[in-house]
Amino acid sequence: MNLIKLGIRFVICFTILDLSFSMMSFIAKCSSHGCRVLYRCSRDSQCQTGLYCFACPAAGSAFSASYCTRSDATPTSAFPKNTSLPFNKYAWLTTHNSFAIFGSRPRAGTPIITFFNQEDSVTQQLNNGVRGLMLDMYDFKNTVWLCHSFNGKCFDFTAFRPAIETLIEIKSFLDNNAMEIITIFIEDYVNAPFGLTKVFTSAGLMKYWFPLSNMPVGGADWPTLDTMIQTNQRLIVFTSMDKEATEGIAHQWNFTNENQFGDDGMKQGICINRGGSSVMSDTTKALIVQNFFPNNPNPIEVCVDNSDALWNELSSCYSASGNRWSNFLAVDFYKRSTGGGAFHAVDTLNGQLECGCLDITSHCSCSSSEMWEG
Repeated sequence: MNLIKLGIRFVICFTILDLSFSMMSFIAKCSSHGCRVLYRCSRDSQCQTGLYCFACPAAGSAFSASYCTRSDATPTSAFPKNTSLPFNKYAWLTTHNSFAIFGSRPRAGTPIITFFNQEDSVTQQLNNGVRGLMLDMYDFKNTVWLCHSFNGKCFDFTAFRPAIETLIEIKSFLDNNAMEIITIFIEDYVNAPFGLTKVFTSAGLMKYWFPLSNMPVGGADWPTLDTMIQTNQRLIVFTSMDKEATEGIAHQWNFTNENQFGDDGMKQGICINRGGSSVMSDTTKALIVQNFFPNNPNPIEVCVDNSDALWNELSSCYSASGNRWSNFLAVDFYKRSTGGGAFHAVDTLNGQLECGCLDITSHCSCSSSEMWEG
């Protein structure tokens, strides 16, 4: 069976599943608590743990009411093979512009007038299972800030907060979650000598640093999660600027393939590399980053983007990447969807990476009808 037919079959299965849940939800409305995905609800407390009450009118009249919707990821500890596999054999939910949080109070003396890409704090994102953070870092006010920019320059009205504040949040999470690993992707505009090294050191994160010297080259497997946890090397940092010789920070394009971001990265059936990255099929890079978000973040339409369209595109990047599944799935407003959303997509990736099943929750005992036969 060819990949196109399998992709269609994959989409049809999920579409039927979503429709069946939708029709059931009109009948089975939440009355107390413990309701499942796509049951009608009026408040978060009615939904099972890991779900919240959310409406997606952009998906049509059937979703104009509120439904129980996924709000956190399946923990690695629940995977059949747990933490025994190499790091590159897992998929991680990643937030695009993790710092650009709606409702952020102005910190640079001017109201923030720029795009917002998320609605939870970084701590909340991590608590909900996000393990990849995309952070844009700039020289600003004599230190490093998280910021949007024009022509590579941070302004008062595009600045969110000093980077050290978010890095301290990340340290706190690592301090309190000894089995977790976080990856940071820095869009790097920091030109001050050792600017990144200084801010990570000041935040107390160097004790978790995964060293550049331990990163495999040529497409070889990474260490297992067990090894990374036992050695406490649980923070991976990539930067878009080559600072390997000067600061010992991994240059992202030496270790990852990444598809085009923005509108061009959301065209169905197409998964081309972004500028800077080698082609998606380059097997000398063991990690694949898959972006799926528009040029201009849209909190209304994103629940549609993060649903069927996202699932459909998994197979496109699989094919373009030489029949390899993505390791990092980056989205805007990560909790918004018509049901399972980005969390379900990551479950699918982990199911494929671990045992060839359509969902990691199948516990590697899936039937042939639940397998991707590519």
